[in-house]
Amino acid sequence: MERHPAASPGCRRCTVTTNTTPAYANPVIPQRADPWVWRHSDGYYYFTGSVPTYDRIELRRARTIQGLGDAEPVTVWTRYPSGPLSANIWAPELHHIDGAWYIYFAAARTTETDNGLFDHRMYALECRDANPLTGQWVEKGQVDSGWESFCLDATSFEHRGTRYYVWAQKDPAIEGNSNLYIAPMANPWTLAGPAVMLSQPEYEWETIGFRVNEGAAVIVRHDRVFIAYSGSATDHHYCMGLLYADADADLLDPSAWTKKPQPVFESSSENGQYGPGHNSFTVSEDGQHDVLIYHARNYRDIDGDPLYDPNRHTRAQLIEWDADGFPVFGQPVPDWPVQSG
Repeated sequence: MERHPAASPGCRRCTVTTNTTPAYANPVIPQRADPWVWRHSDGYYYFTGSVPTYDRIELRRARTIQGLGDAEPVTVWTRYPSGPLSANIWAPELHHIDGAWYIYFAAARTTETDNGLFDHRMYALECRDANPLTGQWVEKGQVDSGWESFCLDATSFEHRGTRYYVWAQKDPAIEGNSNLYIAPMANPWTLAGPAVMLSQPEYEWETIGFRVNEGAAVIVRHDRVFIAYSGSATDHHYCMGLLYADADADLLDPSAWTKKPQPVFESSSENGQYGPGHNSFTVSEDGQHDVLIYHARNYRDIDGDPLYDPNRHTRAQLIEWDADGFPVFGQPVPDWPVQSG
């Protein structure tokens, strides 16, 4: 995402009111989970996310966030019929790095006895054309984290001249499903150092159904680096937590990071929104406000496995910043459809 310069806590540029008329009609895009929005220098917002069939990667673009809902999706990559990269294509992210486009995503392998669930590895695609919807995408292979185990939800960001990779992975020696890790990058598909664990599920709200830390997204504001992430099972218990470090700190030092003990964004029965999470960050059309992009359902009870319920919808709402320079996410706003003329 393009970032406007970090401002002083409480400045009019970053502090907005979100409890009046919503800035965006929600849901923005029906049935797209794990949403990722990138605002590029060409004036377009680019979108990708998990499709309900988990079989392909789509991109779309529009001049506005709201317009992404009407934009035509374009399939840029499709799963293989068997073996690696053949099942459960999850949580793609689109990044523009050093003049090229990259998609990070997770994919599982199928065997004769299972459908590859929770056998994911991380992969990268590259496109060197100006328009990633029409350009040629090339597989750059598996992003090797240093050991073979379930891993997913990779993101990347640059800070103070170093590019970092943040992802979720299962350590067989640690109880639970996934922890959060960080490493420097040698290039957009290769790590330059060992994985450093930043967080593991430890609080009750991170461990309901599954012991999960996943879905990291980074925003740098007010002299801090913030990592929002998601925890627990993907039903109404799913919610978001927050890590932060000083902008001058060694981001590869786990002691530089502080973890909020309570969730920062969670289900709201009052607003009819359940399981909000797996977010990304972008900025408003005027460049003045930060925007939270996330998915949530508008009902609590789910028949069957929540992973195969298709109604995690992409949503958007403005972020407030408090006087100490921390994000205030509030509650997921209620559905507010576009009014026809």
